[in-house]
Amino acid sequence: MKKITDGIVALIFVMSLVSVCFAESGFSQEDRDRLIRMEATLQVFMQQVDKRFEQVDKRFEELREDMNKRFEQVDKRFDQMMTFLWILAGIFTALVAAVIGFAYWDRRTIIRRAKEEAIEEMKRVFQ
Repeated sequence: MKKITDGIVALIFVMSLVSVCFAESGFSQEDRDRLIRMEATLQVFMQQVDKRFEQVDKRFEELREDMNKRFEQVDKRFDQMMTFLWILAGIFTALVAAVIGFAYWDRRTIIRRAKEEAIEEMKRVFQ
């Protein structure tokens, strides 16, 4: 059994040496030409990718500008709404002040009239 395994190991060793001996060393002219074509293809591909990225950058910039315009419109609308709310608050305050003023004037007038009538009635009764 030991002889069989030693033989197999020796056979594998010899086969690996044979494959190393028949291997070509260095590049052939065909390999160099293939590398040059591959490099040219990669250059074209890189240029196309760069163009695509520029297009994507332009789209993002347009999107950013559009978003900025939208935010400006929202800000303007928000300012208009706040101005409208301040106007409503002013109107409400004026109405409340007018109602309180009218109520005060009405009560004061009624009390003055009631005093005058009470004084006249007392003068009439006590005279």
